[in-house]
Amino acid sequence: MTYEDRMHQKLTKAFAPEHLEIIDESEAHRGHGGYKEGGETHFKIILKATAFNGMSRVAQQRAVMAAVKAELNERVHALALEVSGT
Repeated sequence: MTYEDRMHQKLTKAFAPEHLEIIDESEAHRGHGGYKEGGETHFKIILKATAFNGMSRVAQQRAVMAAVKAELNERVHALALEVSGT
């Protein structure tokens, strides 16, 4: 299972999103810090879920980071986040 698949499963389970996109942007970072051959090091996550209603932007981002902590510890070097409530 890819890191993208793992994050998709975890984010879906944690937040039941109305919208979820996970985009592997690793190739745009080739030669930069954290890049590894084969990609799956730099991602952009676009996530919209009612679970975020009433939460500050920082709290939303912390919740996403906590949900994918294992992937960040293993291979994922960077996440760009666009997170919002509904």
